[in-house]
Amino acid sequence: MPTTDALTDAFTRAAEPFRRELVAHCYRMLGSVHDAEDLVQETYLRAWRGYEEFAGRSSMRTWLYRIATNACLTALRQRGRRALPADLSAGASVVDWLQPLPTDPATVAEDRESLRLALVASLQLLPPRQRAVLLRRDVLAWPAEVADLLDTSVAAVKSTLQRARARLAQVTPDAVTEPPSREARELLGRYIAAFEHSDAALLSRLLHRDATLEMPASRTHGEDALRGAVAGLGSPGDWRMLPVTANAQPAAAVYLRGTAYGIVVLTPAGERIARITVFADRACSRCSAYPRWRERWSTPRTP
Repeated sequence: MPTTDALTDAFTRAAEPFRRELVAHCYRMLGSVHDAEDLVQETYLRAWRGYEEFAGRSSMRTWLYRIATNACLTALRQRGRRALPADLSAGASVVDWLQPLPTDPATVAEDRESLRLALVASLQLLPPRQRAVLLRRDVLAWPAEVADLLDTSVAAVKSTLQRARARLAQVTPDAVTEPPSREARELLGRYIAAFEHSDAALLSRLLHRDATLEMPASRTHGEDALRGAVAGLGSPGDWRMLPVTANAQPAAAVYLRGTAYGIVVLTPAGERIARITVFADRACSRCSAYPRWRERWSTPRTP
């Protein structure tokens, strides 16, 4: 019989390559980075405990997704959906806020479309099982295993998927044509420069004429969005921003006079910005837990 150490080593080699995609999957289900990370950790603990009996009856990936999905469905029974900050009142609890997901642009290519803020926010409007089926079929492209994963029939999966697709088509914003990564980074750099130098003219040139500005708890469009963005410029030196990537989109970790303010996520459309989503500090109150942002977030630049 293998020793505990040998089983642990074998499990780690077999399961660890799937951790990143499982976090992304649980994030799509839950809308929370912290809940996703916690449930993936729980998934690995459950899988490790059952690894000796697992015996390769299915692929490791399928088995881990089954455990993770069931953990997400259980969690979703205990609370409501998460929404973007603009959809909530100023008094809403932090647990209700959709959180931005730190992403690594070097490895996110296969997840790019399915991690967009607009899609993740729309997914939160679906009932949990519809969400789970849609993610399996349309994101993970697993037509065969979905019924087994959810312990249901093929006919039930088809019906659930049809309802999920119809609902998602009603609530998902129209897609935008995004520039290549280099142009998106340059656009982010100009946006950061506009704020750090309080340059209203530059900011005006960057925003699309129909741009949307989402902040806690408001959403404005067009001229109102531009006026709101310009009104937030303040004086040169008030803002400091560090370029990051969130939800596979250009983003910035933001400091106001040396204090962590939040995360701003941009949706580019061609050479301009179609949407600015502001996650103020209460929506990112545990940003120090984000490993890719920890060092930058805790050490703001000085003017």
